[in-house]
Amino acid sequence: MIALVDVNNFYASCETLFEPSLAGRPLVVLSNGDGCVVARSAEAKALGVQMGTPWFQLAADAKRWGLVRRSSNYLLYADLSERVMTILARHSRGQEVYSIDESFLVPPQGTAAELVRWGRRLKATVARNVGLPVSIGIAPTKTQAKLATAAAKKIPAAGGVVHWDHTPPGYWDRLMHALPVTEVWGVAGRVGRRMEAMGITTAAQLRDADPGRIRRAFSVVLMRTVLELRGTAAVPVEEEAATKQQVMVSRSFSDPIWEPHVIGDAVAEFTQRAARRLRKEGQEAAQLRVFAHTSPHRQGPSHAASAHVRLSVPTFEPGPLVAAARRALVPKLVAGTPYMRAGVMLLDLTAPGVAPMLPGAGEQHAPVGGLMDEINARFGLGTVALGKLGARVDAPWGNKQSSLSPGFTTDWAALRTVS
Repeated sequence: MIALVDVNNFYASCETLFEPSLAGRPLVVLSNGDGCVVARSAEAKALGVQMGTPWFQLAADAKRWGLVRRSSNYLLYADLSERVMTILARHSRGQEVYSIDESFLVPPQGTAAELVRWGRRLKATVARNVGLPVSIGIAPTKTQAKLATAAAKKIPAAGGVVHWDHTPPGYWDRLMHALPVTEVWGVAGRVGRRMEAMGITTAAQLRDADPGRIRRAFSVVLMRTVLELRGTAAVPVEEEAATKQQVMVSRSFSDPIWEPHVIGDAVAEFTQRAARRLRKEGQEAAQLRVFAHTSPHRQGPSHAASAHVRLSVPTFEPGPLVAAARRALVPKLVAGTPYMRAGVMLLDLTAPGVAPMLPGAGEQHAPVGGLMDEINARFGLGTVALGKLGARVDAPWGNKQSSLSPGFTTDWAALRTVS
């Protein structure tokens, strides 16, 4: 059996944990720059607030709805996530951390009733030691565990824990006949639309489809989804983290940026952050993609610029990556255009020294990334950076976090005191 543990409304729950007055109120967490909704409480969902909605479209109704906003506090969320994942690892025989708020577990052996009791004890342990609510689905496969966890959130009588074999007869068949195929794990977007065009519109129809046909039309991954919906485990719990395939750093700006050279500065900072992640993961990039575009939600001229660069030498050094990103993007930007988002994506990642150099590669720059990491680790992130970025503290692309909660678990000055 496989269990999936999902923290309910994770970002919103983290905010409510240290501000109990937010409990029961509609709450949204906004993206970098306080731009768009990236998380919602159950009450905000009930109001019809959609993911990705720009805050300026909600601001006029926020007071009437009692809608509260918070800026993304990623340090707090990451710390609480680590605490939850540590507890889950202690109470299982295997663990795959799937995302910041989800983890697949190999539960202890036992009957359906015994595993339900195990799940409820685990749920209570997380609530007692961290304070966050979780839902748990237990099933023979990962895909079924996803469905069971969704059911655990929607069935109050389940107490937050649902076992695939501990439900009324015919329950899953009825659910899958009613569930749109796009709600199945791994089926969304264009894949979902292609399936619907083939006449596969529900989870039950996907379950009953010919696996060979699905493989030929889509991929072996979706063929495994068919098998998993039928109860055949085809996607094992991966206890070792897979190597990342890409690293992306991007940001939406709180106000438009009109000058191409300023966009270039922003991309230079993002590229340095991405390079730092590469060094932390022990990887090099052989390609990069850089982009900037206007907002579809604002009036005025629209433009999207992007460029793809194949590096002559795979690297994690900030110098050549920043130079390549600037050189590729800035000439494509149009002065006087209100750009609202920019970013960089590092691709074709490998371990250092694995990927070959392209013919004609020039002399390599002296490595400085590791030294920068040591200085920043000792004196604080951002102490040293390439060029003028190291001294820039008021960058127009910087995070606008007007509703940022304190770092309750990550900042000594913000620790709560008990009197």
